[in-house]
Amino acid sequence: MANTSEQLSEPMREYMLEVGVREPQALAQLRERTMELPNHGMQIAPEQGAFMAMLVKLTGAKHCIEVGTFTGYSALAVALSLPADGTLVCCDISEEWPEIGRHFWTEAGVESLIDLRIGPAVETLDALIAQGRSESFDFAFVDADKVSYPAYYARLYELVRPGGVMLFDNVFWGGRVLDFGSEDPDIVGIRTINQTLATDDRVEIAMLPIADGLTVVRKK
Repeated sequence: MANTSEQLSEPMREYMLEVGVREPQALAQLRERTMELPNHGMQIAPEQGAFMAMLVKLTGAKHCIEVGTFTGYSALAVALSLPADGTLVCCDISEEWPEIGRHFWTEAGVESLIDLRIGPAVETLDALIAQGRSESFDFAFVDADKVSYPAYYARLYELVRPGGVMLFDNVFWGGRVLDFGSEDPDIVGIRTINQTLATDDRVEIAMLPIADGLTVVRKK
């Protein structure tokens, strides 16, 4: 037993990935392709993908939304867990990186479930609200520019139904979130969303030491 979280050693993490994560072939192939990129560190860890996929299935999520898609690993993990009539709206500012994932989405047979929308995510979220999509999403994942996390939360709270789940990635920001004297916009954005979620009685939260920190939020 343990009464605190431990930082995984590399051998322990390798063991965890060997016996604790069932990574579908399409996800493994996309992860390997992304590792060829100089900015591959932007991709979520396989254990996080497995956790997200499990949450989608446990909550029975059907309509999902993602803010920040990169090469599409997290989108593929979620889409593979959706029912045949499920949907995943992906918001990204870049056409270049999601195009890498599109091939793997197609190979996995889930491209038709993914609605990729290119442009500023705040505008995409505002458009969804204007279209009457409030409280119509079951699950949301945020892994985009940290400065805008508070703005994304305000809109996703509107879009996600009561009982729905939101995930916020990189809430540790490599430990730099503890640099309380920093005015770095990314650090300020992370500290702001962390404090907002900690004090918002409209939701329930659990901050988990998965990868670079992941906060699970349930809308009451």
